[in-house]
Amino acid sequence: MAKEIERKFLVTSDDWRSRTDAKTAIRQFYLAAVDGRSFRVRIRDGSSAVLTLKFGANGRERDEFEYAIPLADAGEMQEFAIGLVIEKTRHEVRHDGYLYEVDVFAGALTGLVIAELETSDDVPVAKLPPWLGREITGESAFYNASLARNGLPVAA
Repeated sequence: MAKEIERKFLVTSDDWRSRTDAKTAIRQFYLAAVDGRSFRVRIRDGSSAVLTLKFGANGRERDEFEYAIPLADAGEMQEFAIGLVIEKTRHEVRHDGYLYEVDVFAGALTGLVIAELETSDDVPVAKLPPWLGREITGESAFYNASLARNGLPVAA
């Protein structure tokens, strides 16, 4: 088991784009999602698939289990998806010694851009990149499972 410790932010400008180190096309869907737990399948670049189980409140820290699964199985499991299939491109962006994952959503979620910072460090606001907007850590409407079930939040 791993602990996922992350902060989430809305992204307010494209100033991060020139700092992108790598990018990955992601298609993910949920097989189950209720308060405190979710089961999802994520396909990366159409070439590998992972089943992820997350447990815990929608706060900064959750328990996470990940297992590689055959790509063909992931394709078949998509038929059991609840809600939207999420499509996004994840960009890796470094700033001040930290790695930010900037997700640019497509399809029904086009226009939404969220940055995640996975660290147990308490990074002060002054060290955050200027292209970050409002912190949405703990706002369940912006978690992928909620986006799949409910679409874009009104606050977006």
